[in-house]
Amino acid sequence: MAVRLDVRKLTVELPTQTGWVRPVNEVSFTLGEGETLGIVGESGSGKTMLSLALMGLEPPGARRKGEAWLHERDGAADLRGINLIAASPDEMRPLRGREMAMIFQEPMTALNPVMRVGSQIEEAIRVHESGASKNDIHQRAIRALEQAALSEPEQRARQYPHQLSGGLRQRVMIAMALAPGPGILIADEPSTALDVTVQKQILELLAKLRKELQLSLLFITHDLGVVAQVADRIIVMYAGRIVEDGPTAEVLRRPRHPYTEGLLRAAPRLARGNLIPIPGTVPALNALPPGCAFAPRCPYHVTECDAAVPELRPASKNHNARCILVPCAQPTTTN
Repeated sequence: MAVRLDVRKLTVELPTQTGWVRPVNEVSFTLGEGETLGIVGESGSGKTMLSLALMGLEPPGARRKGEAWLHERDGAADLRGINLIAASPDEMRPLRGREMAMIFQEPMTALNPVMRVGSQIEEAIRVHESGASKNDIHQRAIRALEQAALSEPEQRARQYPHQLSGGLRQRVMIAMALAPGPGILIADEPSTALDVTVQKQILELLAKLRKELQLSLLFITHDLGVVAQVADRIIVMYAGRIVEDGPTAEVLRRPRHPYTEGLLRAAPRLARGNLIPIPGTVPALNALPPGCAFAPRCPYHVTECDAAVPELRPASKNHNARCILVPCAQPTTTN
């Protein structure tokens, strides 16, 4: 499988009144062509900031370090691709939308409330193809709405965001992301604010589009049930770091980090039973414990956990966990 995105020790630092904090801390992963990679964690774990840093949309004043190599579909002259972290705003502009696009978490705030949705999709196309005719751009916008499974696309294109339901607005966001023809799609909790029926439709639509268009999908969510349906591999984040990664079925069936175990115990199930919440809260980024960030909440905490931040250790083939209690398997080539 060809690698479309190769992220190496990506760090994002934000200024605060008490100094710099790291919502994303030395994160490394790869995303293959046609693959779905799920990123899971509680609010404040760094999922959304990671996606914004990859798109070059991090908050003003933020600092980025590390590497994020984007491999273009037409084959760049440099076999390593383009380093998104070192790219200037002018270099990022043609990549954002054309090579990689993002579906934002809340479409009502991401869409312009005073523009018809068709015009917004056309604008996303026109940015990359200024020489295209008005009719051609319009027809491509309608095709994008059809791809996103909106009925009566011509009528929908003439409507404003407030005239659409939450599910339809999310489909418009998908259409806008797909219209320029990207190879990588970042979906930031695209089904969180939707009811269960519409959520299922959106997930099925994304799976269908990924297969048909050979998209590489980076799917961000806090819902383990959702990630189990859509992702080939999974990354679990906590306090800005990856604490576990591996094939989705294996991570969910046999988690090797206590935090992943806690998320699974706290997840609702069809079978009747008590939900067991993880005690405590995610620590403030400016007050992280000296060793493992999860140590204060961990039921397996031992003194050694406080000595230093653990490294990712291979628990099995292609499955890693950031925990000193994991017995090391044979080294793997990931992370």
